[in-house]
Amino acid sequence: MLHAHLGEQHAEAVRFEDRGEQWFYALECPICGDGYERQIKPRGRDPGFVEEFSAQIRLVAFDMLVNHLLGEHEAILPGDTPGPPGELPPDNEPEPEQPAPMGDAPVPVWLAEARRAKHENGS
Repeated sequence: MLHAHLGEQHAEAVRFEDRGEQWFYALECPICGDGYERQIKPRGRDPGFVEEFSAQIRLVAFDMLVNHLLGEHEAILPGDTPGPPGELPPDNEPEPEQPAPMGDAPVPVWLAEARRAKHENGS
C-alpha cells in the first residue's frame, strides 16, 4: 500500500538516466539530500525495458528510500508515540502538523504516511 502510493503520487521523485549502453535510476532523500543511484540490471540495454518496467523500478527505488529514512532519520520522523492501535484520524481531516527539529527540513506528508503504515503493520 505504501509503495503503491509512493509510485503513483510521487513518481517524479525517481529519475531515469540513459548513459549510452546503461540505464540508471536515482532519487534523493528529502530530508538530508543524500542521493541514491543504481544501474538498472540485467536488461538495462534493452531500449524498451525501462519504459515497460518503470513502475516496478520506482517501487524498488522507494523501498531503498524508506530503508534509508528508517535507518538514518527515524528520530525525526513523526509518529513515534502513536495512539491506540487501529485509531487513525478520519481521511477527510488533515493530520496535525508535526514540527521538525530545529535546522531540519519539514517532514513530507508521504513520509508521515510511511511511518503510520509501518505502525499499522506492526513493523
